[in-house]
Amino acid sequence: MKSIVIAAPLSGSGKTTVTIGLMECLRRRGLKVAPFKVGPDFIDPGYHRLVTGRPSLNLDSWICTPDTVQEMFTEFSRGSDIAVIEGVMGLFDGINGRSEEGSTAQIAKLTRSTVFLVVDAKGYARSVAALLAGFMEFDPELRIGGVIFNNVASENHARVLREAVETNLPSLHVLGCIPRDRFLNLPSRHLGLLTAEDADLSEEFLDRLVEVIRKSVDLGFLWASASAGEIVDLPPRAPAPPQSVRIAVARDAAFCFLYEYNLRLLTEAGAELVEFSPLADSTLPEGISGIYLPGGYPELHAKTLAANAPMLAAVRDAVEDGMPVYAECGGFIYLTMGVFDDIGDVESLNRFAGIFPVTTCLLEKRKALGYREVSLRGACILGPEGAVARGHEFHYSEMTEMPADFERLYQVRKGSSDLGTEGYRYKNCLASYIHLHFGSNPGMAAALVASCEHYTNG
Repeated sequence: MKSIVIAAPLSGSGKTTVTIGLMECLRRRGLKVAPFKVGPDFIDPGYHRLVTGRPSLNLDSWICTPDTVQEMFTEFSRGSDIAVIEGVMGLFDGINGRSEEGSTAQIAKLTRSTVFLVVDAKGYARSVAALLAGFMEFDPELRIGGVIFNNVASENHARVLREAVETNLPSLHVLGCIPRDRFLNLPSRHLGLLTAEDADLSEEFLDRLVEVIRKSVDLGFLWASASAGEIVDLPPRAPAPPQSVRIAVARDAAFCFLYEYNLRLLTEAGAELVEFSPLADSTLPEGISGIYLPGGYPELHAKTLAANAPMLAAVRDAVEDGMPVYAECGGFIYLTMGVFDDIGDVESLNRFAGIFPVTTCLLEKRKALGYREVSLRGACILGPEGAVARGHEFHYSEMTEMPADFERLYQVRKGSSDLGTEGYRYKNCLASYIHLHFGSNPGMAAALVASCEHYTNG
């Protein structure tokens, strides 16, 4: 199996557009593409999934250990012809300025993948060679196979860029120059790109993208210079236990942010996962013993969610009955009193499940962004007191203050900073703004399944 990483000097260079274009080109050649995303982002993997037809896995070397990253890469790339890994931020950007931890570069080395840089060429001429020289020399252990210039203004601009590299960096191959084309810009909103569910990539868009990539990029060189990915020898897996419980997982346009590996671990712990839509379904799936409400954009679908009274009632009844319910970010918002269209206007409140007596409003500026480490302050549906897990928080919404009588189960840290307590419990319902990655503590998936079994057994 071959493996490549699509990286860039900085965010906004066009990594996602180039990545999905390459994936679609490879797929149309009959190749099986295993998609991956560096870091905790939820939006880009949705595009990968649409194009390849396979779940895209997040590879994050801060949230998970390097060994776990390699195991995840091996497991999810098995049976494919090529793994395509989309980077995050700049190639060497990670959790701090001191180390490579959490960076695209570290993932490239852990997976032994060839890196191809995407450079936004706007405003660049010969100086681009100096930029690229720094990237080539910064980490000798990294294999950079070539550069793709994006947003190229003209044929003359392309000629100058090629000359700059060929003259000053003869060992670096220019794979191509992608012309400026507004049609190929992916739509965005306050949290970044539109989700794949909302953007709904059209055949016309993909056809145009494939045409541009084929004309502009040397795909033959890319394939020939792609390295063999690092495949580790995994120990034989213990046979999966028989499916003992059914867990309903919300998945639709309003709830589409979750770590795919969480689902894998829940399945391996004995859960049968059944998807449902809080937007479209009027009842929860039959025979369930637990509910997983992931993140997403409930505020953008607030009126439809609020109008689905039967589903809201079903979720409330499940919580009141003591069913284990795990909710994160958008799922947490769904369990509150509701979200305002206009701050302070009571009439504009879209009423949700009302498990937690707080309301939510959307802010113009980002409220929270960054990695989080959580330690459980008490035993709960995710495990015993003291259990530690890592994840990510990213939202533009804000809630009113939670009443003091609601238990806070998370002690939250960001690096060396103590961020206080969060993770609110009502009966067997646990809700938080933080997206936890069960790969950082697989015992949490097992604990959630065990909690569902306990509920089933009364």
